[in-house]
Amino acid sequence: MYTTNNKNRGFLLTETIVAVSLLGLLLAGLALSLRGLAKFNRYQLVRQRCVAAAQAQIDSIATIGEAVSDEDLNRLWPGISVSVERSPGTGQWRGLDRLDVTASGKSFRKDVTIQLSRYVQTNESSAERM
Repeated sequence: MYTTNNKNRGFLLTETIVAVSLLGLLLAGLALSLRGLAKFNRYQLVRQRCVAAAQAQIDSIATIGEAVSDEDLNRLWPGISVSVERSPGTGQWRGLDRLDVTASGKSFRKDVTIQLSRYVQTNESSAERM
């Protein structure tokens, strides 16, 4: 005689459906985490570009006394805007100028703004030394 066990019928189908749905949830979670990492990496890239543009502006003013031209800034760091404010130093910094350089860019919907400051010699004192 030949008998079959009907007790476990449909178990394989149920197990397969559960496994596929769990894999789907894992893939959806992975996709969301990768999207978040991509946004974070983009933000860090824009932040790094802002720091590089601001530092280049400060170094140019400190070295040759002139700011980097807007054409060169747009060519080297597209999408980054840089502004420079120069004010005379006070207190122990008298005789020097304070440079405040602000670089800003946009990463997705977030605005990235970096401000760097440095004291440099005034134009008059550097002209006297030459």
